[in-house]
Amino acid sequence: MSDTEGQLVGVVLVSHSAAVATSVAELATGLAGGGTVAPVAPAGGTLDGGLGTSAELIAAAAASVDRGAGVAVLTDLGSAVLTVKALLAEGDELPDNTRLVDAPFVEGAVAAVVTASAGADLAAVEAAAADAYTYRKI
Repeated sequence: MSDTEGQLVGVVLVSHSAAVATSVAELATGLAGGGTVAPVAPAGGTLDGGLGTSAELIAAAAASVDRGAGVAVLTDLGSAVLTVKALLAEGDELPDNTRLVDAPFVEGAVAAVVTASAGADLAAVEAAAADAYTYRKI
């Protein structure tokens, strides 16, 4: 670690459901173990509490977990991906060094939070989350 020494990558979990985003955040932080846990924020649903995604909620969540080491954003479904991509394209809505991570939502979230909590950089957090695609259940 260089200029981000001591800082942890933040993780944002974007779901069409506030309850799902919050639950996955709780699961991931719970499985990260004791000690320091990377900052994690759910960004689920719409501003009025409905199903969908909200650019405003995503931007606020990213700002809340930004510690200067980067922000990994994981999404559940297609339109959440489009919303994050639009925010990234605008260039000023998300913290610098924010990355949309291509990973399964639950397994990727756990891998991202555990890896970020260990002090890994953004590239390693992204790689760990993406590697969750290889997890077999049988």
